[in-house]
Amino acid sequence: MTVRHATADDLETLAALWEQWQAEGSGAPPWADTSWEANRPEFEHSLDANALFLAEEDGQPVGFVTAWLEGHFAKVGDLYVVEAGRRHGTGRLLVDTVVDNLRARGATHLVVDANPEALDFYDRLGFREVSRNLILPLEVKDVLRGPSYGSIHIQTDDLTGVERAVAQFVPRLPGGSRGSEVTQPGHGWITVYDEAGDRDPALLRRLAKELSERMGAVVIAIGVEHEQVVRFVLHENGRIVDEYLSVPEHYGSLPPGDAIALAANPRVVARLTGADPARMRAAAKTAASPSELPPPQELLESIAAAIGLEGADRGWQES
Repeated sequence: MTVRHATADDLETLAALWEQWQAEGSGAPPWADTSWEANRPEFEHSLDANALFLAEEDGQPVGFVTAWLEGHFAKVGDLYVVEAGRRHGTGRLLVDTVVDNLRARGATHLVVDANPEALDFYDRLGFREVSRNLILPLEVKDVLRGPSYGSIHIQTDDLTGVERAVAQFVPRLPGGSRGSEVTQPGHGWITVYDEAGDRDPALLRRLAKELSERMGAVVIAIGVEHEQVVRFVLHENGRIVDEYLSVPEHYGSLPPGDAIALAANPRVVARLTGADPARMRAAAKTAASPSELPPPQELLESIAAAIGLEGADRGWQES
């Protein structure tokens, strides 16, 4: 049994091991995207950190571990060993390799987010529980079906700064991204489109917040969610200052105050964007169901026009 640094040439082999692991049942939470494409960025991150290891027996791959260094903390991402390798202590050998490698590079602790089935294994290696993540499944309406799309609008003319921030933050988005687009400044705004933000509206909002915080600017994330509702979130210096959802209780019932808070505040929007409050109030319609409102695309375009946003009628488009 040998354990060695994996290289870029091993990614195809690692993909096959990953698919085998998922077929066996990896213990991933039900909401996780377990496809290879969604998880490949973690392997590439580990590869860049020179902490991606591959176990082989008689020249055949039998396991892998992803890891990286964050300050003085080493982090284990994923660890998998084929059934035959488990009888030969391959999992322990992979972890020991991570320990030796990253300790020599300045790590003082090794951290792992273990699923319940692996707790005994890590306990035998000397890991001790210092925190526990508890999950409460929420009752969510079955509305997450149609496609989503959206855009981010940054109130700045600093194109270079936006491009640098996008290049830094997008690779950190869960599941990776197939591509981004940053437009030239126009009428005081720069627009950003990203494939991950279209795939998951929550990622669009996360990226908008990070860009607002980095740029110290007013940033709006706006789009259609699941082909049914329109949402925009207005940030100032990374802080949410206003939010709108065309059907406030689309995803579940809300206390009255929270439902009202999702109806948009035309005065806040006007103060930060220069929009006409009366036009904004007329455009940002809300209702109890999507059927009571104009089609989402039409509603989106009306709100974007009231704010003065160009290019908000689409999402990322693969070239």
